[in-house]
Amino acid sequence: MSKTAFLFPGQGSQFVGMGKSIYETHPQAKETIDSADETLGYSLSALMFNGPEEDLKRTENAQPALLTMSTALCELVQKQGITADYTAGHSLGEYSALVAAGVIPFEKAAELVHQRGLFMEEAVPAGVGTMAAVMGVERDELKKITEHVSQTSEPVQLANLNAPGQIVISGEREAVEKAGEMAKEQGAKRVIPLQVSGPFHSTLMEPAKEKLADVLEPVPFQAAGVPVITNVSAKEETSAAELKKQLVNQVTSPVYWEDTVRRLLELEVTNFIEIGPGNVLSGLVRRVQRRGINVFAVQDEESLHKAVKKIKEES
Repeated sequence: MSKTAFLFPGQGSQFVGMGKSIYETHPQAKETIDSADETLGYSLSALMFNGPEEDLKRTENAQPALLTMSTALCELVQKQGITADYTAGHSLGEYSALVAAGVIPFEKAAELVHQRGLFMEEAVPAGVGTMAAVMGVERDELKKITEHVSQTSEPVQLANLNAPGQIVISGEREAVEKAGEMAKEQGAKRVIPLQVSGPFHSTLMEPAKEKLADVLEPVPFQAAGVPVITNVSAKEETSAAELKKQLVNQVTSPVYWEDTVRRLLELEVTNFIEIGPGNVLSGLVRRVQRRGINVFAVQDEESLHKAVKKIKEES
C-alpha cells in the first residue's frame, strides 16, 4: 500500500493573491483565513490577497501568511479523504507540518510564527547578513569552504541542504560573498545571492533562538498524530517535548531537506504532496528521486483536484 507525505513550503514562496481563490470558493478555507486575521489582530488576508508585496514579504507577515494558506489547503486535501503517513516542512513550513500532525492548534501556530518572524527580523541589523544559493558543489566541499572562511573572518555556514548540488549558505555578508567566490574557484556552476532580510539558519540568529525558546516554553504541545520529519535531524519524531526542542534549534541549524526526502523514501513514501503556494519543494523532491514516485503541488482548486484524482486512482 502506498504511503503519503504532506510537505509544506517555507518563506519565499509567498505571492500577492495567495489563497484568494480558495477563500472565495470554500467556506472552510474562509474560516481558517478569517481566524488568522482575528488571532493576529490585523488583516493578514488583505496582505495575502492584495499586497503590497513589500509588506507581504516582510518576515513577520510572510511567515503567518504561508502557514495560513498551507493549513487552509491541507484541510481541503484532508476533506477529500487524503491523509498523511508523515509530514515535513521546509524551515517555517515545519510549523504547518506540526499543525497538520495535530501537535499545535493553527491559531497558536499563527501567533508563534508571527513572533518568530519579528525575532528573526530583529536579530541582525539590516544589511549585515545575507544568504546565497550555491549550485554544483557537494556539501562536504562547501562545508570546508565555509569553515575556512569562518575561521579567518566572519561567520558563514551551510543553511539549507536542499538537493544534490543545491545548497544555501548563510552568514555575515562579506563572509557569504567570500565563500561564494571560493566555491566558484572549486567548480560551482552558479552562486546566486538571495533576496532575504537576514542570515537565516545561521549562528547570527542566536538572539532570535533565545527569544523563541522563551515564547515556546509555556506552550503546550501534543504528541504528533503522524510522525513529523524534522529539519534538524531529518528523522521522524512524535514526542511533543522533542518536537518543541527541534523548533528552537531549527533557528540556527541547517535545514536538512535532501536528507528529509531521502528518509521519506526509505520509509517507502511514494506520494509526495506539497501543500501551499508554489512548487519549490516538488522540484527538490524530483532532484533527489525522479522515478517510482508521484509528486504533486497543491496550491489552488485545479491542482487540488488533479492530485486527489491521481492518488485515488492508484490507491
